[in-house]
Amino acid sequence: MSKKISVLGLGKSGVAAANLAVKLGYEVFASDGKPAPAASSLPLSLLSKKVQTEFGGHTDKVLESGAIIKSPGIHCDIPILKKAAKKKIQVISELQFALQNSKYKKIIAITGTNGKTTTTDLTAKIVKAAHRDSIVCGNIGNPLSSFALKTTKNTVLIMELSSYQLEDTPNFTPDISVSLNITPDHIERHKTMARYIKAKENVFINQKRNAFAVINYDDKVYAKIAGKIKAKKIFFSKKTLKRGVYYDGGKIVIKLNGEKAEIKPKINIVGAHNIENILAASAAAYCAGVSLQIIEKTVSSYKGVEHRIEYVKTIDGVAYYNDSKSTNVDSARVALEAFKGNILLIMGGLDKGAPYAPLKKLIKERVKAVLLIGSASEKIKKELRGCAVFYDCKNIYNAVSKVKKIAKAEDTALLSPACASFDQFANFEERGKFFKKCVLASASKNDADISRL
Repeated sequence: MSKKISVLGLGKSGVAAANLAVKLGYEVFASDGKPAPAASSLPLSLLSKKVQTEFGGHTDKVLESGAIIKSPGIHCDIPILKKAAKKKIQVISELQFALQNSKYKKIIAITGTNGKTTTTDLTAKIVKAAHRDSIVCGNIGNPLSSFALKTTKNTVLIMELSSYQLEDTPNFTPDISVSLNITPDHIERHKTMARYIKAKENVFINQKRNAFAVINYDDKVYAKIAGKIKAKKIFFSKKTLKRGVYYDGGKIVIKLNGEKAEIKPKINIVGAHNIENILAASAAAYCAGVSLQIIEKTVSSYKGVEHRIEYVKTIDGVAYYNDSKSTNVDSARVALEAFKGNILLIMGGLDKGAPYAPLKKLIKERVKAVLLIGSASEKIKKELRGCAVFYDCKNIYNAVSKVKKIAKAEDTALLSPACASFDQFANFEERGKFFKKCVLASASKNDADISRL
């Protein structure tokens, strides 16, 4: 590879890849499509001063390098990449570049439409309790490029991987893959459900026969494509299995290789979907050689991840939950199923192309009112008309104010947008943090406190 390299995209992944390339001795040129004023939202303070940059579009200067590192958020079919293909310039993903420059003992890779972060976080905590030299990275925390030069031959890498990252890394070969679920998401990027599924398959499609593939037995899509897997299949389920890892009356049962073992951890996170996440994490850790005692102890102490059906506060008998990570319709479904009823649902944001109609039945059964925010409001109201009372709140500030006026004791106020955050926020974390600030300010019963937000 030439010692000149270009990086497309200067989000977290791009900045980390550019910095790694500088440390490896490359001359680095980085290009971002955002105009200079908008670039203030990028983590540029972390970027090495040795990196040359351009903003507002990708010029042909990108093509003066021997290779291009593409950030996962960059579409594969943009003009500069078509030019690169004609010139036969190698294009690699940030993940691929980082792996080429890392040492490791084992890779545990976790993907799915929903539950990735919780499962990755819990898996990492379990593995860390047994193996100190382990790193959690990828779509959670920091990119692998941030850690690559700190890894050793004993490092266990626990990765959360999105469909974008997997699409860009077709030769990926983890030791343990975890596939949680597949429901419609990112159609605006992948164009079709078939292409989205194909991207997800990259987590296991290249695994060898001695590797492990942890698969959700209850997911219809994975049930259909599991035959493609060459690795040892370890199914997990909320139902009893003849072979695999399943949940039975508060116990996690592991039936593998003709042996049966059980643990009974205390479970602190709400929702049936989190049982699946716990089963998947326990199965992955078990395949990595972690003892049942450590798995049980770690699960029992686990409190969940911020912005995933996160309890915020109870005010005047109304419980507020932050599920800002709900960036698609299926994750909103999962959140609604976690509560029995009397829900005031704060919903909306940037539409991602999937229909909202699958939520109709649950909203009719469990939701008292839908408080609409963001640019998708009209589409949501049109597709869910007749399911509940709708309030056009425009933003989270107004939605929390409205909840304060209409909620009654024992209601649940749930932020579960079913949309991306980018119409009003930089990311779902910023959206969730703002929601929590609004809730805590409203607890003072002083309208002046919330009006200052």
